[in-house]
Order: sequence, then structure tokens, then C-alpha cells
Amino acid sequence: MIERIRGFGNSVFAEMTALARQYGAVNLGQGFPDFDTPEDIKQAAVKAIADGHNQYAVSHGEPVLREAIARHAARFYNQHSDANKHVCVTSGASEALWCSIFATVEPGDEVIVFEPAFDVYIPNLMMAGAVIKPVTLYAPDFRFNRDELRAAFSGKTKAIMINTPHNPTGTVFTTEELEFIRDLCVEFDVLAISDEVYEHIVFAPHNHVRIATLSGMENRCITISSGGKTFSCTGWKCGWAIASEELIIAIRRVHQFTVFAGATPFHYAIAYALDKEQEFYHQLTAQYTKRRDYLYTVLQQTPLTVFNPEGAYFITADISGISAMDGVEFSKWLIKEHGVAVIPSQKFYCNEERGKQFIRFCFCKQDETLQLAAQRLSQLTTTP
Repeated sequence: MIERIRGFGNSVFAEMTALARQYGAVNLGQGFPDFDTPEDIKQAAVKAIADGHNQYAVSHGEPVLREAIARHAARFYNQHSDANKHVCVTSGASEALWCSIFATVEPGDEVIVFEPAFDVYIPNLMMAGAVIKPVTLYAPDFRFNRDELRAAFSGKTKAIMINTPHNPTGTVFTTEELEFIRDLCVEFDVLAISDEVYEHIVFAPHNHVRIATLSGMENRCITISSGGKTFSCTGWKCGWAIASEELIIAIRRVHQFTVFAGATPFHYAIAYALDKEQEFYHQLTAQYTKRRDYLYTVLQQTPLTVFNPEGAYFITADISGISAMDGVEFSKWLIKEHGVAVIPSQKFYCNEERGKQFIRFCFCKQDETLQLAAQRLSQLTTTP
């Protein structure tokens, strides 16, 4: 095994999911819905197959999808993009992140990462040879310290990784926070790589702001999203990047020698989905607000300290008041003794000590799933 990957273990998601299956636990760990994709969106994929869209897609995305992505950006964010010059379709947002990093980051470049961070960021940056500069989001509201963020920037900084709405904490960066980041990016000539896959799962009174639309960021931001979270089809792996023509050319060059192209029928189905009426997006928010409120109320009735998310579909809890275990030990104990699977948030930190008291619950689940979890969690007390 080569040195570059020697330190990589199995994904914490795979480990906890396997343990959940072994013990028959309710899986509130891995972030995929246990309900199905809307029927009309599934039928759009079926129609694409029936219509013969079954061979290789255009490498950087079928025109119908790139045009739908551009329309969506203009519709929701007043971000005007050329579908031919400014969009690259990828195999999920994870591939868009990979291609963006490898298209822009040289070995030795410094890259700022807010922690906790989704677990692909750090390995991707390590494989690219980047020097990682973590900036912590602090409980209880999981926001960054502005002095610490400014101190992380230097003449060696190449990029900053942004994730809003944020996984795992549910933080939604405010306009003022994004403007502060923007000012630093302009001052130090830094690229922003912005992961916005939960863009349509935001709870009132909060709003999602796309940093690429702020003055000065037009040519120094890569916006990444996907259809998986919004349309409950995580298995379709259909993501994209929006950026300046220069950045997209670079991303496409990496993409063509990574997976070359995504699954063609899903390009047509996601194009259909992105154009859905406004009511669909309103209902999506309403349904996830209901799920969040239910699980948050359930968790408040346990001895855990619980933090109410502003967006995405995760709730973070602090176990330090009921257990001396760290998050990994507690998560395994919770699966075995109470039949509920979660994710230990310490795996999202560069320094795991900073997050050893946090665990992440996922609420993109059917009512019946959440209710069963609630029954089991009602028995939660202090741990051995």
C-alpha cells in the first residue's frame, strides 16, 4: 500500500451501517432517505431509458441538464451562467469536489477547511498534496471565530472549502459571514470551493445565500451541488459544478479522465426535476421542518444536549453530560444497547479530540422510522 493512502481506514459511514445491520438498529446514521424518489421524477428516468438515452453522455453533461442547472441557478439565486461554458456535470457532488480540488490545488498549497467537515474533504486534499488549515466551528451555534479565520489566511492560501447548509452541524452561513469570507478571499486572492448540496433544505427564518453571487466572487468561486438530497435519489449520483469558464475548463479536464461521464438517463431525469414548480420546493422544506422538529423534540427529552439545526437533515448532540465515552465508543454502545445508529462527529475533525463529545443524528427518514427510534431513545439514560 502506498504512503498516500496508508492512513485511510474504512469510512465511518460503512462501519456504523454494518454494525446497525448486525444488531437490527434503526439507522439514523448514514444520510440517505429511507423513502423513495417522487414518482414523476422516477418516471422521467424511465422515459429517458425508453427514449434511447442509454449510451455515454456528453462527458461534461447532457445539454438538457446543463441548461436546467443554469436555469435553476438564475431562478433561485439570480446567478446567470452559460450552460456551455460554466457548468460541468459529475458523478455526484463528491466527484465535483474531487475534480475541483485536483484542478486547482498544487502540492504544498494551503487550503482552509471548516471543521467538522464532511469526510471526503480531508482525504481528497491529502491526496492532492495540500497543506490543510482547519478552522473550527464552535458549539453551541457552530460558527467560526473571525479572528481565527483571518489568521488562517496567508500568501500561501490557495482555497477555502465552504459547506452551507453544513454537514454535520446544520449551520447555515449568514450573508454577513459569507461577506467576511468573501473579503478575505479577495484580499488574499483565494478560491472558494462551495459545497451546497443541502441548498433546498433550510429552515425558517434562515436563508441560503450562494457565495458565488457576492460581488468579487464571480471568478473565484466553484459552486457544487447535486440532485441527490433535493430529490431523494442519492443513488443516482448526479452532481455538478458551476464556475467561470477558466475554472470549468480545468474541472472538465480532470473529470474526463476520472469517470468521463455520468449515467445518461439520470441527466434527463434531474433536468426534469430541477424545473419543478415552486410548490415542490415549498413542500420539501415543510416536510423536512416537520421531521426536524419531531426528532429535535424527542432528543430534548433524553439526557443529551441537543443543537437545533438551521439547515440540512442532521441534528448534533453532545454526549458529555451522560457518558465518559468518546463518540465512537458511545455510537457503538447506542447501536448494541438501544438499537439506534448514529455517526460519531469526531470523525469529521482533523483533531478528533475537538469533536469527541458530539454525535450526529439523521432525520431524512419516514415517520415510522423516526417513531421507532423515538421509542428506543426514550430508554436512554447515563451510560456505564
